[in-house]
Amino acid sequence: MTLIAERPGPGAARPYRFPQVVRRAAAGGQVVAAHLPGQNLAVALLLLDAGAGREPVGKDGLGGVLAKALEEGTAQRDATAYALAIEALGTELVTGLDWDSFQVSVQVPVERLSAAVELLAEAVRTPRLDPADVRRVRDDEATALRMDWANPGPRADAALRADLFGVENRWGRPMYGDPGTVAGLDVDDVTVFHSEWFIRPGTLIVAGDLERIDLDALAATAFAGAGGGPVEKGGPIEVPLHDRRRIILVDRPGSVQSTLRLGHPSPHRAHPDYVPMTLAGTVLGGAFTSRLNHLIREVHGYTYGIRGDFASSRRFGRFAVSSGVQTAVTAPALVEAVGEITRTQLTGVTEDELAVARSWRAGQLSVELQSPRAIAAALTTLVVHDLPDDYHARLRESLLAADIDQVSAAAATHLHPHALTLVVEGDSAVIRDELVAAGLGEVVDHAG
Repeated sequence: MTLIAERPGPGAARPYRFPQVVRRAAAGGQVVAAHLPGQNLAVALLLLDAGAGREPVGKDGLGGVLAKALEEGTAQRDATAYALAIEALGTELVTGLDWDSFQVSVQVPVERLSAAVELLAEAVRTPRLDPADVRRVRDDEATALRMDWANPGPRADAALRADLFGVENRWGRPMYGDPGTVAGLDVDDVTVFHSEWFIRPGTLIVAGDLERIDLDALAATAFAGAGGGPVEKGGPIEVPLHDRRRIILVDRPGSVQSTLRLGHPSPHRAHPDYVPMTLAGTVLGGAFTSRLNHLIREVHGYTYGIRGDFASSRRFGRFAVSSGVQTAVTAPALVEAVGEITRTQLTGVTEDELAVARSWRAGQLSVELQSPRAIAAALTTLVVHDLPDDYHARLRESLLAADIDQVSAAAATHLHPHALTLVVEGDSAVIRDELVAAGLGEVVDHAG
């Protein structure tokens, strides 16, 4: 008896229309809003140019500690009183941190938005930052990181980032710091970082029914007490490619699996090749149907899953592949992965593969950009990366219109298999000789 299964073809992407975007200057800051007619929920998000990239080298993790410290009360209320006030509105503070920004948001029914923004601004502009609370939060964060770093992955991620971007640069170190850097933070580090970056006005993002929302009044609340002029964002960083591949071996004695991280630098988010580059990454490793997952999981059975894609920030980006494989097949899995990346770079993609990638990526927009919070997140992309207001309105069409020549050209231009750094976290005593014999590049031991 033979079981024959054919992979279903892509369906038609559902139509989608991004809401109208409104921009205005108000109360000393900027407001960017999306009109969602008839929507009873609204999101307000304060976007600050206070991402991890603003942290001094050696003070890695400041943003994460400060995010948790914002929950410990304000100058007006202690932690309990503040928690009761915000819970009475049926909401919570949601914080977010990336390389480019720090975000604090609330989601409430429209009629409660003004009160929620008042509480949001109170936490951001005038947090209590009691020394005992800050130290406790810091210690909790350091403990959480120590637990996380005891697992496979974080050390490999850190080794790859350091090799691609340089450990002497803030963006060459983990976004949330490591157990040592976070444990080494003191109260002054946190209060100074707050005074430098959290008193600036920033941008107020609003997603909701604008016919029922007074944007000027919200701006006056969000920007009250703020000051300081705009800061230099800085342009894209030119990150040089390595001239040859190499393998960095992170020893994990006794491990029955090897954690793989392969990568090289890639363009920043606003690069004109973003769409074809994204589609090339989707074909190669960005979906369950990708080439890498088919080869490494389905054909060879080396892993439960492998993923590869392009990720980018305002100033830099990276292409990376991640997976975990059985220790015994570490070297063969690496050989196959590098070979597939090389094949994609040399030969491009097929029309069938591209059709699946286009449909999936375009269809994601119809699914993902439905809620006020998702729309607010999309608006932050416009602000952080200086994209035009109609960017998301045109994105679906751009994805569907990308042709095989454009996507194959992006693969040829932005994939660099010869410059890959291959990080392997596993049992060095078992896998080192096979990695050397594979001939993929010089094998060096990670010093950390």
